[in-house]
Amino acid sequence: MKKTFSLSHPKLNSARLVDSIKHEVKKYIKRERNKQLPSGVDYWDFDCKYGSSEQAAEPIHLAEINKCIDGAVKDELASFYLEVLVKEAVRGE
Repeated sequence: MKKTFSLSHPKLNSARLVDSIKHEVKKYIKRERNKQLPSGVDYWDFDCKYGSSEQAAEPIHLAEINKCIDGAVKDELASFYLEVLVKEAVRGE
């Protein structure tokens, strides 16, 4: 998922808009985690980036997505860029 989210909508309250963005991201992650794992792979991992624009996006941890979305609302950004890409991972032994 590579997407620029707008934090303004003519008909929606900003709190509801933020909730819908968080729900969309959560739904995408759940859908990717439920996909069949290839042989030799232990789990699905995610590479995440967040920024005010695609060029300014910085790598973040998966658990920090909601904090970053809340930070965008707090900083009163008009929009923000979020990238969540799935990758195969093997547990280290």
